[in-house]
Formats: sequence, C-alpha cells, structure tokens
Amino acid sequence: MQAESNPTFLPYLSQRFNSLVWTCLDADLFKSAIFYAERYFALDQTSHDARHLYASAMLHAGQSHSALHLVTLPQDQRCSGCLEIKSKCCTALGRHREAREALDESLRDLNYTPSPSLGQRVARAFPEEAIIHCRSGTTALKGNLPEHARRSFRQALHLNPMLWEAFEGLCSLGSVPEVEELFPSRPPPTKRIASEEPAPLNVNLQPFRIGPLAGPRDSIATNATNDSFAYPPENSVLQAHIRPPRFQAIPTQPSRPLSSADETGPVPKKLRSSGARQRAGEFGTKMTKSNTAPVDDARSKKARARPALTLANIFSSSAGRRSQSAAATSSRNAGVAAGGKSDREASSAITRRSARLMSSSSSSSKPLVGKVPAARERRRHVTRTRSRSIDSDMEEDPTASGEAAYSHSPTSLANSPHSDVSPAPSNWTAAHEQAAQEAYETELADQYIYDLMRLFASATRALSMYDTQLCLDELEKLPHVHQRSAYVMAMVGRAHYERTDYTSAERAFQAVRALEPYRLWDMEVYSTLLWHLQRTVQLSFLAQELLAIDPRSPQAWIAIGNTFSLQKERAQALTCFRRAQQLDPTCAYAFTLAGHESIDEDIDKAIVCFQMALRADARHYNAWYGLGTCYLRMSKIRMAEYHYRKAAEIHPNNAVLLGCVGMVVERRGDRAGALALFDEAVKLSPDNALVRYRRAKMLISMKRYRVCVFISHQELLLTITSILRPVCSCVSDCLEQPAIADLEALRDTSPDEANVIFQLARAYRLVGDEVKAAQLLAVARDVSPKSINKIKKLMETVKDEMDEMDEGS
Repeated sequence: MQAESNPTFLPYLSQRFNSLVWTCLDADLFKSAIFYAERYFALDQTSHDARHLYASAMLHAGQSHSALHLVTLPQDQRCSGCLEIKSKCCTALGRHREAREALDESLRDLNYTPSPSLGQRVARAFPEEAIIHCRSGTTALKGNLPEHARRSFRQALHLNPMLWEAFEGLCSLGSVPEVEELFPSRPPPTKRIASEEPAPLNVNLQPFRIGPLAGPRDSIATNATNDSFAYPPENSVLQAHIRPPRFQAIPTQPSRPLSSADETGPVPKKLRSSGARQRAGEFGTKMTKSNTAPVDDARSKKARARPALTLANIFSSSAGRRSQSAAATSSRNAGVAAGGKSDREASSAITRRSARLMSSSSSSSKPLVGKVPAARERRRHVTRTRSRSIDSDMEEDPTASGEAAYSHSPTSLANSPHSDVSPAPSNWTAAHEQAAQEAYETELADQYIYDLMRLFASATRALSMYDTQLCLDELEKLPHVHQRSAYVMAMVGRAHYERTDYTSAERAFQAVRALEPYRLWDMEVYSTLLWHLQRTVQLSFLAQELLAIDPRSPQAWIAIGNTFSLQKERAQALTCFRRAQQLDPTCAYAFTLAGHESIDEDIDKAIVCFQMALRADARHYNAWYGLGTCYLRMSKIRMAEYHYRKAAEIHPNNAVLLGCVGMVVERRGDRAGALALFDEAVKLSPDNALVRYRRAKMLISMKRYRVCVFISHQELLLTITSILRPVCSCVSDCLEQPAIADLEALRDTSPDEANVIFQLARAYRLVGDEVKAAQLLAVARDVSPKSINKIKKLMETVKDEMDEMDEGS
C-alpha cells in the first residue's frame, strides 16, 4: 500500500485499473467494474480519467443519477469528456435538451484529447471461461440453487481471482474459504539491477489480465510482457484484449492498442514467400542444430539459452521484425550461394543476428568473421530497398501495423543505431535501466491492486459471517483515501447496525449520503435504522429522495413502507412492501418486513411472507427470527426454538437472537440452559436493554435477587468475593448475575420504562426492603398511570405468592 507515498508508479496503476474496469464492463459484471473504478477514483479525485471511468461504470450499471452527479462540475473544471458522459446520462434519464446542450458545448472544444478511459480499445465478443462461471453462479443464486452457485463461483475465482462479483456471491452463500486460500499473499516485487542480464530495450506494458497464476518469472522480458498478477493457461483461447491508456506523465511512451499477438502470441497469416515461411518456421517449430557448421551449433545453443530475449526482441516493435525479415533474406541468399540450406537451417540462422555476439564467439567461428561485413551491408541494403512482397506481407499482418503505430518502448529499435544487435550481458545502458524501472513500477501497481483487493475481501468475508469487529478492524487497515469512500462507509454502517450500535451506524450512513447523495444500494438498511431510532422526519425525507431518484427501485418503496410503519399505518406499509416485492422478487428484505408488519393481525400471512423471504435468501436471519416469533405466539415452543437457533447460527454475535433462544429454552423448563444463554448475550452486548431485562426476570424467577442483603460496602464485597471465589464457584456466578444490579442499570439507562421500575420494586419487596419498593411503585405510577391496577395487585400480594403473579411484558 504505497501508492500515496510513491507517486512514480501511479501512471501504471491508472493503466491497470483502466484495463481491469473495462474488462468487467465488457463482461457485464457491473458491480465488479464499479468496485475497481471507485478504488481508482478514490486514489485521485482530481483525475478526469478516473472520474470518466467511474461515471461510465455507474452509467452501465443503471445508476444514471450517480454518474451524472460525478460529471456535473463547475465550468472551469469540466472537460469535453465530462460533457460527453453527461449527455449520455441525460439521455438515459430522458433529459434530451440537457443532453443536446452538453454535446454542443463539447463540440466547441476543438483541442480536446480523449482520456485513456474514453479512447479506442479492443474487446472480445465472447467472454472468457471464468466470466461464464461467474454468470452461471449469479443465475443459480437467484434461482435458489445454492450448491450450483457455490461450485460456479469457486471455479470462477480459481480461473480468475479478480472477479469481485464471484467473491461476493460466495459471501452471500455463507461458505467463504479463508482469504489466504483464495488470494494467497505474494512477496513484494524486486527491481532488476545492473549485475543481472539486461532485458530487451523494448519492454512493452501489457494490459491488466486477470487469470490464474501459472508460474514464476525469471526475466524482465517475461515480467513486462506478461501480467504480473497472474497468467492465463497456455491453452486458454478466451483472453480479454484491452488497450493500455496513454499517460501524459510519460510523453516519450505513447500507448498502443493491443492485438491478439500481445497476449496469445503471433497470429498465423498467409505467407507469400520463402522468407515468410522461414519467419514462421522460426516461431512455429522448435530450433534445431545445424549439421553443416560447428559455429551454427554454438550459436543455436546461445539462442536457445535466451528464448525470452529473442522472442521479445522480435515481437516488440515493427523495426525489430523488419530487421529480422531483412536478416532472413540475406541469410537465405547466403545459404543458396554456399550450396543451399534447408528452410529449418536458414531459420536457425535468423536468431544469430547479433554481430557483437558473433564477434565474441569461440575460435571456431573465425571463418565467418570475414562474412559479417558483407552480410551487414546486404542487410542494410535490403532494409533500405525492401521488396514489394515483404511490404505486402507486413501490411497484411494486423499486429505489425498496430505495433508500428503504437510502440510503447523506452527506446525504439527503429531509432537505435544498434537495432539489429542484441546487447551483451555486461552492457547495462540507461535504456535498460529505464526498462527495468518500468517493469518494476508496473509490478508495484499490480501488487498494490492485489493487496488492496485482499483487504477488502477480508472485510467483506467478516461482514458476511457477521464478525463485525473483525470487519471494522480490517477496514481500519485500508489507506485513508479508501476509508473515506462511499463503499467503505456503507460497510461501516452495516457493521455497526448488526452490532445494534445504531448511533454509530447513523453517522456512517450520513457520511455515505454526503459522499454519494444518489446512492440506492444499502439504503433499505439505512431506512430500517431510522425506523429503530424513531427518526420520523429523516426517514420521510429519505423516502422522498429515493423515490425521486428511481421510482422503480425496491429500496425506495422499502423506505416508504418503513415510514408508514413508524406512523402505525400498517395497511399502507404493507402496500409499499408488496410493491418492492413486485419490483424485485429476489429482495428477501421486502418479504421479511411485510411479515413483521402482518404478525400482529394475521400470523398465517406473516409465516407465508417469511417463508418466501427464505426462498429468496436462505441466510436471511431476520426471516428465521420472524418465523420463530410466529411459532412462539402459537405456543409451538419446539418449532420456535428451532427457528431461533437457525437465526443464531447465521448471526452468532447477535445478542437479541441469543436472548430469544434463552427465552424459549426457559419456557420448556431448562432454566440453567436459559441463564447460560442470557449470560452469553449480555457479554456480547452489555448495553442491550432487552437482553438484560430478560435476564433480570429470569434471575427473579430463580430467586437470585442479590448475594448478601447485609453487605453494602463495595470494598467489603470485593474482599469476600476474592476469599470465597476459590472455594465456591457459584459465588462468582451469583455476584455477576444479581437481578437487582441488572434492573438498576436498566433504570439508569431507561428511566421512563415502567416495566423496569415495576420489576425493580418487586425485587426489592422480595428481599424485604419495603421502603425502597414503595418508592419505586410510586415512581412507576407517575411514569405509567395505566399500571395502577398492577401496582395495587403487587401491594396486596404476600411475598410467597409473588412468583405466581403476572410479571408484565
């Protein structure tokens, strides 16, 4: 994570993000594209290329309002690219006049150069195998086929670890392997130094490819011409082709569109001459030894010792290929004069194009020294006066024209005085240093994206397993620029919401709304959070805004339904929740809220709603909780316990769910088991009033009011505890679970809760403190005048009969 402290590789990082996002967009993986585009935009919000790419991803995903908000800038800050994207957004929203105005203003800028994200690129019409597996998993997940979805997602990640949607799909299924298993850590890249064998001068930056790791790399040529994240299998024919963007920070290295030769090797073409056949034989067949000259054998061994350098020099630029063609022609002519060599022998001679290498050969190559100047003169002559057949061959090769026009090398071989000479191992020049630096910075960019994705994967996995503290800890490890993004703040809000820390969750969602005011995702959780906090005005305002953004979004209708539910208008709330179900039948949350809204009037209808929610999402713990509540009201204790336990298995860190399990366990007579569950729930959430209240009632029923009535001094209590704890373990349990202590804590946090005050008065009367009980009953009467009958009944009941009286809710 050194992008902020080392800006030198930011151009290469931009190129990698650009290629990765467009690969996802071409595959219709819009969530993955938005995820990586937001990471790119978070790094530099002043970059128009990052803004254009993020807005394009939003537009492709149907978030037209958010895309329009990104490119709506002041007049002195926007460019023609922003205006062009703005016209597309306005067209998608039906604002055709604004779209025309944006296009007219864009036409007036005659000096505009498209940013890399808006430039030309080449994409495959058919997706690669990993993308097909990812789509298959998504459809299986929506079709309630979890096992098929799990297999497809795992296969997709095995073939392509950068498919974020496949990882999110596994998280939604709840069966996510460890992050280290899916995304193993990788050592930091190292820079090649002058003592090592120099790489070819024309190290080309390849697009960001997202395939499985095939093996180690051992040269700059392979490091630069292959993706530094992962390699596709050798037999793979489904590879993405994305043009690397141009960067103004490196004016001497213009970008070029990639062809199939860049990723999958040379493209076979129709050969017209024997020279072309010799060139094809050099790459299509295996190099063999020459049987006529011993120097050929030595040189062939040297050529085979460095195949990466030879092939990289050949495919790096058009100049290299042309010089190679000239060398092939001269070698063929020399072979005919000497008595005729076979095509394989002539192609073997092509690789020996380095005069410096030939001059440094052993003494056995002395007879050829005199031939070198003549061959060089013939090669120069052929280069100056190329035959029409060679020109036509080069024009027919689409990769040749593309590389000639968009060569991305530090020092072009066409401009080099020694373009036909391979550098000696000890000849480390400034050009090689620049090539090594480019390869190193490219690997730094790849490592940055990979490490960043691993952190997000760890946090997302923790949130899917409802390990909210781990999720927050992992998000804290992110760079600061990413922590302030809308995606991260939404994860923080959801984590605090699952922890029932509603105040912190509200602050996080407010930050999300400030960063991305037109965001629809996660807004159903925010609306439910405002319902819990009784924020009537804020909830109503949120519902109106979401409806204005997209009236066909389920999030908007869920927010409207929560607004009506907060106002006790259940019929209107149910209508809104049903509308959300119609708009998105896979939205389990809409079915769950409809079930909770119907539970007081029609339990059978509520059960149907909860069951439909589980069909949409089997891990929706809220639906399991709703079914448990329904069966508990029907006095089906065993069924209620089963569904409550299923909910607690999905969300083991939810104190309310553990309290519900403890309540049904107590109902079936297991008070010891119920008390253990209540204790665990209180440890998970000490500030949860409902769980502590239920434990207090449980302790009253077990006659555990307080340990010793006569002990009043805290120091004396601690002393007795330290003495008796090694002797009797039950003393420790009693000291940690006094009913009066729980009720006193609840009274301090909820002074207006009449049930808490009533239970506290009852506990004091049971321990014989009549004065304290009378005072608390008077407070309860003032807080809730309707409870006067219950208070009278408590005052008239003798101590032995208190356990039989109604305890209230």
